[in-house]
Amino acid sequence: MSPRRAYLFLFSAALLYAINGIVSKWVMEAGLSPWRLTEVRTTGSLLALLIYLAVKGRIYLLRPAKGEIGLLALFGVIGIAAVQSFYFFSILRLHVSIALIIEFTAPIWIVIYLRFFKKVRISNSMWIGLVAAFVGLILVGEVWNGLTLNGLGVISSFLDALSLAAYFVIGRALGRRRSTDTMLVWGFGITALLYAFVQPLWSFPFHIFSERINLNGHFAGHHLPGWLLITFIILIGTVLPYLFVLAGVNALSPQVASIIGMLEPVLAGIFGWILLKETFTTIQLIGAAIVLVGIFIANEKIPETEVSNAGSDNG
Repeated sequence: MSPRRAYLFLFSAALLYAINGIVSKWVMEAGLSPWRLTEVRTTGSLLALLIYLAVKGRIYLLRPAKGEIGLLALFGVIGIAAVQSFYFFSILRLHVSIALIIEFTAPIWIVIYLRFFKKVRISNSMWIGLVAAFVGLILVGEVWNGLTLNGLGVISSFLDALSLAAYFVIGRALGRRRSTDTMLVWGFGITALLYAFVQPLWSFPFHIFSERINLNGHFAGHHLPGWLLITFIILIGTVLPYLFVLAGVNALSPQVASIIGMLEPVLAGIFGWILLKETFTTIQLIGAAIVLVGIFIANEKIPETEVSNAGSDNG
């Protein structure tokens, strides 16, 4: 895959995640808890990918290779289940903007891991761009408004960031030996099993599928059926962006993919403004611009050797 196409995939993933946040908010405001939404999201994504593989006659590719089962289990437990669970735990105890800022320290942990543990050379432009993008996110989140630091919430947010970093690194390692769709079947499958154990499916509030859900913001007064919004969350807000991210990680590197992921809060704010009538302050607009500049600097003239070496020893 060409670098240009990989960047397009990563940008598309951030875009779809941002739109998914709006749709997910509508569904949760209708009464579906974040935990149940995660359960139906991962279980539905698992079923969709299994059907796809069955139609393509590729189910046999799910068989794990020798020595691969441990890495697949880590990808499911840490890369998907832990990322989503720690995030929801965090936003229950912290201001959402603070939880997001801590979560998006993931690129920093990836770069530190590659530089000091894997001895990969990191360009000065990446360090500068990374710091600039992170400062921009702080401004976008306006973390000084409503600042309340709950100890467990902070710990959970940092665990979320480390899990997100692991998702990129493990995804790169697995991507060298299997396709992204089979990788995700394993990841979603493990997550769905964990959630089914904690929250049995027979107690799921199935009435949400038949409810007509109110769309607030610019669409106030309009309604859509729950099954349609949840289907959107599964296919457009989960399966596609996950596939895009893993494809981008495999073509570029974990640190590059995670830095581009910093676009998600900015894009979420833009869609919140367009669809939900949420407003940007001047500080937030400045922060969004700094994020974009930081991402540009971090990805400027990345040597091919750095891109390829970034994932060469992650297995």
